[in-house]
Amino acid sequence: MNDLYVLDLLEVDETQGAVVGGKAAHLGGLSRTEGIRVPDGFCVTTDAFRQIFTKAPSVDELLDRLSRVSPDDREAIRTLSAQIRAAIEGTPIPDDLAAAITRALARGGEQAAYAVRSSATAEDLPTASFAGQQDTYLNIVGTAAILQHVSRCWASLFTERAVTYRHRNSIDHRTVHMAVFVQQMVFPHASGILFTADPVTGNRKTATVDAGFGLGEALVSGLVNPDAFTVRDGKIIAKTIATKQRALHAAPAGGTQEVAIDAQQQEQPALTDAQAVRLVQLGRRIETHFGRPQDIEWCLTDDDFYIVQSRPITTLFPIPVPNPGTGNHENHVYVSVGHQQMMTDPMKPLGSSMWQLTAMAPMHEAGGRLFVDVTRRLASPASRAALLDLMGRGDPLVRDALETVLDRDDFIPSLPDATPGGAPTAAAPAPIETDPALVTELIDRSQASLTALERDIRTKSGPVLFDFLLEAFEEHKRVLGDPLSIQVIMAGMEATWWLNDKLHAWLGEKNAADTLTLSAPHNVTSEMGLALLDVADVIRPLPEVVAFLQGIEHTDDDAFLDELAKRAGGTKARDAIEAYLHKYGMRCVAEIDITRPRWRERPTTLVPVILDNVRNFEPGAAQQRFEQGRQKAQQKEHDVLSRLRALPDGDRKADETKRMIDRVRTFIGYREYPKYGIISRYFLYKQALLQEAERLTQADVLSEKEDIFYLTFQELHDAARSHHPVDDQLIQQRKDAFRSYQALTPPRVLTSDGEALTGKYHRDDVPAGALTGLPVSTGTVEGRARVILDMTQADLEPGDILVTAHTDPSWSPLFVGITALVTEVGGLMTHGAVIAREYGLPAVVGVEQATRLIKDGQRIRVHGTDGYVEILP
Repeated sequence: MNDLYVLDLLEVDETQGAVVGGKAAHLGGLSRTEGIRVPDGFCVTTDAFRQIFTKAPSVDELLDRLSRVSPDDREAIRTLSAQIRAAIEGTPIPDDLAAAITRALARGGEQAAYAVRSSATAEDLPTASFAGQQDTYLNIVGTAAILQHVSRCWASLFTERAVTYRHRNSIDHRTVHMAVFVQQMVFPHASGILFTADPVTGNRKTATVDAGFGLGEALVSGLVNPDAFTVRDGKIIAKTIATKQRALHAAPAGGTQEVAIDAQQQEQPALTDAQAVRLVQLGRRIETHFGRPQDIEWCLTDDDFYIVQSRPITTLFPIPVPNPGTGNHENHVYVSVGHQQMMTDPMKPLGSSMWQLTAMAPMHEAGGRLFVDVTRRLASPASRAALLDLMGRGDPLVRDALETVLDRDDFIPSLPDATPGGAPTAAAPAPIETDPALVTELIDRSQASLTALERDIRTKSGPVLFDFLLEAFEEHKRVLGDPLSIQVIMAGMEATWWLNDKLHAWLGEKNAADTLTLSAPHNVTSEMGLALLDVADVIRPLPEVVAFLQGIEHTDDDAFLDELAKRAGGTKARDAIEAYLHKYGMRCVAEIDITRPRWRERPTTLVPVILDNVRNFEPGAAQQRFEQGRQKAQQKEHDVLSRLRALPDGDRKADETKRMIDRVRTFIGYREYPKYGIISRYFLYKQALLQEAERLTQADVLSEKEDIFYLTFQELHDAARSHHPVDDQLIQQRKDAFRSYQALTPPRVLTSDGEALTGKYHRDDVPAGALTGLPVSTGTVEGRARVILDMTQADLEPGDILVTAHTDPSWSPLFVGITALVTEVGGLMTHGAVIAREYGLPAVVGVEQATRLIKDGQRIRVHGTDGYVEILP
């Protein structure tokens, strides 16, 4: 059978997704795989669907209207999708198409029973499964009924759920077409779903089987609770046999009917253990065929398994590839870099490769995120203890996840510690003095290196630029790894830990260092937030400037500052913003990804925060807030020392504490400076690379300048050297992959088996119903929650509490206008925590799903001292 409109299943393979849709293409490929049974059938191609579209002109106008609807306007989507479905179902099937379908049915028997299944071109893709988005009809008998259900399958491309799914996955409705797969019915004893990887934990070595009696749609629809088998290494490691009171069977007159199961059979397993293991073995063959874990629908008849659908599991987080020579067959444990950097969004290829080239430790990319392999450090008892202590102080959830892996004795074999005869351990550096000049010296060193980079990079282009950048990356790492810089950072952190531990033990004070470090000097990130208050002071008395900023949404970033200067007082406002951008314009949200637009590139990003500052603060607020913080810290110091002197051995305790207070205030502000230096260098790298991209675009090596963001640094280097045109298809594949990564949530810890671990808090001091997190800045505040995922959408009022997924330094300007902070990601020394303490904001971080569990506008109480959040009635 070879027809424009109809193809036999045996004529179809995975390359024909555009013709027969994803579902049928996959099954066509499987049908020729030895040992895999797929019920016979034929495909009504997408050419047939397109012909129907030409016969239903009203659909075109309805699609235009649908494309303009917001994904959140459910009523409009419901109405328009229903109208499109009605138009398609009401269009008669042309005679030649009906004849082709009738001929195909005659070959299998016109009165045989068939399953009529939708098979869309955007279905069962590696990046979007579309599971359950279109319709399937079972046990359809007779030519007229099958033709009717083919029309229904076409129309199901526009179910409300399918339309919403495409909206949310940025898939154009006009680019998706529907084929229909007409398949001979199998009347199974049992059926169900097989996942060749655990869909909950992500473990690739564990398969799960759900099984019930009769047709599988009963499981998919939730009509029955299935038996559940968990299989690993050819053995069942867990199973639950459900009480199965109902089943779905074929009805004698066509269609399906719900039937009651005999009482004696209800608690019998739908599969034997041997059958479940055999099914998983089949699943492994299918997984190998497609090269990735699969979600498989199966039927069991006369002890033979039939496969009626196989699609990729799109929710699994990818597994990092270990470095060559590290043992691909060994187990590995990876820790998320994004959770340490307070940026868990995916990075584009240039961004991740640049961070890898400039980082102090080897990193692995997966799902657009970076991970560090900590396997070796966990394997050695000595380094294991140090790693767990460091991770636990920063983020207890990371430590708990690592300990969960370690509790499995066989996953990471212990390595012996280095013997006394082994390599000598480097002597610990001598402690540094509490000297403010050390911080000044480090800042001067960093600035000198940055000035040299800015001077030297200007003259470089072509392959010479890339050679220069590789040398610059070594200087970058030298500055980052400056032993004195590391000592100063550690001195500030250790003094913080000392104060918190000792003052809790001696005085019962929790997190006393939070107040003692208020308004510490040299904190470039907190200074950045306060400096935007000064910009607001310039703008506040300029009504034309304020009005211009309030209507900014249609102003191009390139023209923004010039347009601003045309208003009365605009030159003064422009100069203030320019001065701010000169010092901080290299920053932006998710700034560790070099491909993200910087404030200097998109200055309008700052406008909402400036307007909030104009509205919510009085003149001089920056200096006033800094001074208030300094006075609070002084008062806290006086209070703590006075109470210590009243204790036994109080003079010694007070003297030690005074030394540590001086030490923490001298060094803790510098903790933010290395990141500022990194991002300053990144902006210079980016400017040079974009200039090179302009040249490559003019030379037709690149189609668009920003295509460089979807190449790794090495690939871009190769393109600049060879001048061979970059494959547009590769760029599109990278864009599609990046879009798919945005739907994935990266775990804190990931194993080489694919298991994603987020960790748990083990606490019994949190009230029932409260959301548990990590206390990082002391105090208790009640207020209105503002759930903000995009800094540019901020609209804050005095007293608001910021609730967001994560905050890197670019969020600091918002911190001056809030009273507390709640984030899903973070640790004791991550940027959000440091700046919250600097501003005296109660803060709880690491609150799982905070942005979903807390609704925008709800009143909440943030317990920054004890680490939990209450949602108030």
